[in-house]
Amino acid sequence: MGRRFGIFLLMILFAALSPAQEKKRVAILDFEYGTVTDSVSAIFGSNVDVGKGISDMLVEDLVKGGAYSVIERRAIEQVMQEQNFSNSDRADPASAAKLGQLLGVDAIVIGSITQFGRDDKSTSVGGGLFGRRVGGLIGGVSRGESKAVVGLTARVINIDTAEILVAASGTGESERSGTSLIGAGGSGGGNVDMNSSNFANTILGEAVHEAVEALGKDLEQNAANLPNREIKIEGLVADVADNILILNVGTTGGVKVGDRLQVRRMVREVKNPATGAVIRRIEDTIGEVVITEADEASSVATFSGAGTPEVGDTVATPE
Repeated sequence: MGRRFGIFLLMILFAALSPAQEKKRVAILDFEYGTVTDSVSAIFGSNVDVGKGISDMLVEDLVKGGAYSVIERRAIEQVMQEQNFSNSDRADPASAAKLGQLLGVDAIVIGSITQFGRDDKSTSVGGGLFGRRVGGLIGGVSRGESKAVVGLTARVINIDTAEILVAASGTGESERSGTSLIGAGGSGGGNVDMNSSNFANTILGEAVHEAVEALGKDLEQNAANLPNREIKIEGLVADVADNILILNVGTTGGVKVGDRLQVRRMVREVKNPATGAVIRRIEDTIGEVVITEADEASSVATFSGAGTPEVGDTVATPE
């Protein structure tokens, strides 16, 4: 009895001391919606970027779910702008993988809107844009049963190989009599807040939320299928004040508070005698730093070691 109890206590202690499984860090690109552009224009009266709205809602859903660590939109937009990454590339796995490498994430999520607002039962009333049937879609006043259907697909991409790691989907439907798809919850001119309560209370908004929640649940259930990826950090010392260093690499480069990095200084370059190209750089390790603060573009670290750090020294993940 005493031996079993001792083993039981050791199991509890081991569980308490074991580190929690680290969340997979992902970036979610705006969803591609080219196949439903006509439907969107018919519903809202103009071409609204519903892909951005879906992406924002999925980010919020996954953050609440807790299975993933999701990178901020600002970091994605900054890298996209610097790399001339266009919205037309957002459904391409190879382009998404390249972006994921620059963001320093474990994987990147790309998605498409496959259905948005189909209503096969409603009967149109009136002759205006919102009162006529366009491709089986009703945007305005209608009689009978109005039914909204939203379909989403997403793929989780390996940023090293562009391989599809996970394929997920979500569908949402909402049906109500005596109303339109968006009622008073949408407006023309591209000014549609898909996160607003007004939109959420429409039948189209209800279908969107249901589809996003279903997609988020599918992605969360597959979080464990993502392989562990070792992020190698590389940067430079940008400022030195005693033992406090500022580095030119931050969270977009994979830096987290608590990380330990080596500080190295190049001693010499070895060149190919035939071509003159540098084939190897010989470096000395002068110490290490512990990250104490980090934002998207920089980080602050405390230095310790036998050497004296200088601006231009390299910092990197220990080999």
